[in-house]
Amino acid sequence: MGRGMAAAAAYPILSPLQSCNGRSRTATQVETTTTSELFFKISLAEWSLNRALFGGQLDHLDFPQYAKENFGIDAVEYVNQFFMDKARDKAYLGELKARCDDHDITNVLIMCDREGDLGDTVPLQRRAAVENHYKWVEAAQFLGCHAIRVNAAGEGTAEEVAQCAAESLTELATFASDYNISVIVENHGGYSSNGKWLSGVMQMVALPNCGTLPDLGNFCMKRSDPLEQTTEAYMATECLEEYDRYLGTAELLPFAKGISAKTYDFDADGNETSIDYGRILRMVNETGFTGYVGIEYEGHSLTANEGITKTKTMLERIGSGLT
Repeated sequence: MGRGMAAAAAYPILSPLQSCNGRSRTATQVETTTTSELFFKISLAEWSLNRALFGGQLDHLDFPQYAKENFGIDAVEYVNQFFMDKARDKAYLGELKARCDDHDITNVLIMCDREGDLGDTVPLQRRAAVENHYKWVEAAQFLGCHAIRVNAAGEGTAEEVAQCAAESLTELATFASDYNISVIVENHGGYSSNGKWLSGVMQMVALPNCGTLPDLGNFCMKRSDPLEQTTEAYMATECLEEYDRYLGTAELLPFAKGISAKTYDFDADGNETSIDYGRILRMVNETGFTGYVGIEYEGHSLTANEGITKTKTMLERIGSGLT
């Protein structure tokens, strides 16, 4: 997941949604497209609609059905920021699960942020970060997800943070194994965007339910203002050091339990302008990966709805040629 700059012009146009009790429905419904001919499955990352969610145009509970009715996508990836205080609210989670069950929507994973740094070199703070994630493991199991996505952030030398992150991930994955949940790490800035570093952490953990979520657009290791923490301003800062995305993807794929298909803009042929998806998907196919590729549109030249639709069309077109 990345951080999008809010812009009213980029908000999707939303219609009323039908909940599980049939109150209302979208004016236009998109028929779910079968991906049976693809070697992977397609899901939608909730962050693609972050501007509408932050802006109050879309409610978190309505996101799954919105994904299915507007894009024909019946598998969703949640972001904990949009239901931060609901991890232990069984009534709320029950409503969300019921809506998904009623409309045959698969809950894939929960992306977890703002719960502390798993690579923190201060033991008490690292312990708190690990324990803060327990409730999301439990929520993921309740919703029927297969994983939670976490971050391996921390301040210190690369070796220090790697050791601390490995210890935290080992503890968290051990806890999650009792819930049949995987703990997967995204390359999400700093050391984690170095494919060699993160793959090394995976080798240190060496647990079957701990893996990676390669984000094809998150290989910036250093930005011009690392102290800027707001979602909009941070990603607007200049990337000063970037890891080779194709090398990084290759290094993370052996541990991948999901793929984050980041997109920003498209050319006249419908291809992403900054990422060679033909090359990437060939690499993914060669590893034998058959899991979910989650659409995560972060551009600003199109509305979120247009960007999501173009990403899905591109993945289906390229993917269908690789089976």
